[in-house]
Amino acid sequence: MTATLVAPLVPGKGERTRNRLLEIAIRRFAAEGYRRTSVSDVAREAGLTPAAVYAYFAGKEALFKAAVDADASALIDEAGPNVSSGNARAQFASRVAELLARIDDHPLARRVLAGQEPEVVGRLLDLPSLQTLTATFAEQLAKGQETGDVRRDIDPTVVATGMEAIVLCLLMGVVQAGVDPVSEMGTGVAEVLDAALRPS
Repeated sequence: MTATLVAPLVPGKGERTRNRLLEIAIRRFAAEGYRRTSVSDVAREAGLTPAAVYAYFAGKEALFKAAVDADASALIDEAGPNVSSGNARAQFASRVAELLARIDDHPLARRVLAGQEPEVVGRLLDLPSLQTLTATFAEQLAKGQETGDVRRDIDPTVVATGMEAIVLCLLMGVVQAGVDPVSEMGTGVAEVLDAALRPS
């Protein structure tokens, strides 16, 4: 019996165009900000008309939101493979450290966390990338409960939402106030969470 080779999926032209628009938007919004970047700027750099951009994104705000989500998602994805394989509490601390170590490589996510886009930041809390991160936390907590590493009397979904808020606050502290992520503050956050999650 011979093995059947399956060709890898190649993104279609529409997906390639959308990804190219997001790459340009991430770079331009990060460098110039939401106000100074126009859909026309992004379209021109991509060799398209503004009308073509609107086929992919409903408007400038939708393009910005998609660009922030793409950059945040890339940050989260890059941090994932390097997370320690220890218990659930150690994995959370490791994931936070990995996110902090990579934030400077994601200029648009960093710009938003730095508070440089105050007009639109409130509308970014429902990003799919954040929902994915929260779901990952909930899954880790549930597994930790199964192994006896995490308290059984907590709701993993509710606590994961709180953990997302803590991560966002810590990332904001690092980029806005220059807090050293390995400082006493970072260590203190890890200790508080460990104490809150550890079975008695």
